[in-house]
Amino acid sequence: MTIKNMEFTKLQAAGNDFILIDARSIEMDWSKLALDMCHRHYGVGADGLILLGSSSTADFNMRIINSDGSEADICGNALRCLAKYVIEKGYIDKLDLTVSTLAGIKAIQAFKSDGEVTRAMANMGIPRFRADEIPVLLDRTDRAGEQVDIKCILDYPLDIDGIIYPLSFINMGNPHAVCFTSDQVNYFDLSFIGPKVERNKIFPERINFEVAHVIGRSEIEARVWERGAGETLACGSGACAIAVVSQLKGFTGKEVDIKLPGGVLSLSWDGTGEIYLAGPVEMVFKGEWPDT
Repeated sequence: MTIKNMEFTKLQAAGNDFILIDARSIEMDWSKLALDMCHRHYGVGADGLILLGSSSTADFNMRIINSDGSEADICGNALRCLAKYVIEKGYIDKLDLTVSTLAGIKAIQAFKSDGEVTRAMANMGIPRFRADEIPVLLDRTDRAGEQVDIKCILDYPLDIDGIIYPLSFINMGNPHAVCFTSDQVNYFDLSFIGPKVERNKIFPERINFEVAHVIGRSEIEARVWERGAGETLACGSGACAIAVVSQLKGFTGKEVDIKLPGGVLSLSWDGTGEIYLAGPVEMVFKGEWPDT
């Protein structure tokens, strides 16, 4: 289907930026469009496309197409951007809404200031830890015969070019590997290590990779390498993964702020149930994409 001058809105949440398109009456090759529109030099520039759709089970549906054309199951920052968009467009007359995704239905609570949605909180669901849920391909036994197919896999030693990185695996609707370091994260060579972890043979669906450094009991600094997008200024599901692993390892309590290059995301987890992600959201600009 050919669309002339397709309208779009660019939004960002802690620097994680997206191009949102109301796709409820549009059909096209979204992967190709993402490659074109998300390009930082020849397009609009973004980490991915947000496609707003209709849903029979929730208020709206959301699809995420990464900047490399692949589709993601979930994105916490994109959920919050979508909430701002539909509320301010008047598509829903309340501040709480539900959104269906490939990772299930997610609930979002938006907060207004001076008539605009400036912050939103998403229920990101219950973390999953089993190797088959992540997924990660491991032998049934490892590390001197210890069983690794357990509730959670912490500090698994992954060899990258002869250097061991202790990775903790978790699924937050999409797969994550978290590495804690004693150094500040800006010293970590993420552009080199990130793609090697993402595409390691033990991850059949690739993986998102987070490097984190504990500042205190309620504060962590981090950087993220996202599968399909590379390093981004923030990642909502990645922040969730860091918060869960840090609590399991005893580094932090039930609430923690994750300081990412693009801003601060606030996480809350009771240790067993659903994890909540909150942070800022704003509209960057609106535009039209010609001759699509």
